[in-house]
Amino acid sequence: MLTPKKLALAHTLGPVVVDIAGTVLTEHEIRRLEHPMTGAVILFTRNFTSAEMLRALCGAIHAVRPGILITVDHEGGRVQRFREGFTEVPSMAACRAAGDQAQARLAAAGYVLASELRAAGVDMTFAPVLDIDYGRSAVIGNRSLGSERHEVERNARALMSGLRLAGMANCGKHFPGHGWGSTAFRGPGGAGPPSHVACPTDNRSAAQIRRDLSIYRGLALELESIMTAHVAYQCFDGEVATYSPRLLKTILREELGFSGLIFSDDLSMKGACGDEPPLVRAQKALAAGCDMVLHCNHPEEADEMLAGLEWSRTPAFDERLARLLPDEAESVLSMEALRAEPRWQRAEELLADIEGFRAA
Repeated sequence: MLTPKKLALAHTLGPVVVDIAGTVLTEHEIRRLEHPMTGAVILFTRNFTSAEMLRALCGAIHAVRPGILITVDHEGGRVQRFREGFTEVPSMAACRAAGDQAQARLAAAGYVLASELRAAGVDMTFAPVLDIDYGRSAVIGNRSLGSERHEVERNARALMSGLRLAGMANCGKHFPGHGWGSTAFRGPGGAGPPSHVACPTDNRSAAQIRRDLSIYRGLALELESIMTAHVAYQCFDGEVATYSPRLLKTILREELGFSGLIFSDDLSMKGACGDEPPLVRAQKALAAGCDMVLHCNHPEEADEMLAGLEWSRTPAFDERLARLLPDEAESVLSMEALRAEPRWQRAEELLADIEGFRAA
């Protein structure tokens, strides 16, 4: 829910998403969090030893920068940054294979993921994955919610309903679709590196890619944010989506009617880099239509980006970011209290017989 307090907090935050090295903040990291261009933090497994430690870290981050958005990639399956003391949620492919129980189990997965993260102090996970599983991309694979667009859209709605029950916003990724363009294949057609180490290319026709885009059209009113794909789409302008005004402004904003916040994927990934310095990458992404830019694992480059970035705040930015901020932390249950809740217990029951599930 958008409130005056959330808008006021968003008005103090900038467009850069940074990371931290360990489980406690260093003096330099505190200064980086205080920088006016910083607006969010992304956490990784290296920032975690226990749920109690994670809650203390998130509390320290919010004490330094009230309202800053604390994020993570925590989808279930193989992309789940925190495990000890957390439910190990099955992959989305395993959840959607549950027949007539698929929708209920996906909603349960979303609720368990989000409620446990909120209990540990994390504000948001970058989910759902909206990439169609074409049987080509090892990067996406069983993270996908379906092998055709209607299935992905239907299953995403179920997962997002669970996130929403826990008071967490959503982030659809990777726009306009990463299910085909990764060059790491599981099926016929060759092999090569994913976007973490090279720039994949999607050579399909515009009509074919618009099947992927239609997912975002169908969910445009329900998605609160999206994350771009570090994939080049030859039928549009040949540019990586993160840097493409045609994809982000003309198609996503104007044609599909998306009004939420646009995150870039990590600009330190080789699929986004080329030979340009990090500050140039960030300026290109913002100019193309991204609202916030991620830069991970290279703190000196993040500092360069923060120091030199040219950016002007708009009311639209404040509103988009404010819609991602969670409700008051005082309303969030502790992990112990959460596990005594009937809703959480029922969600665990729905997931318990799916391959990959492990109770906390």
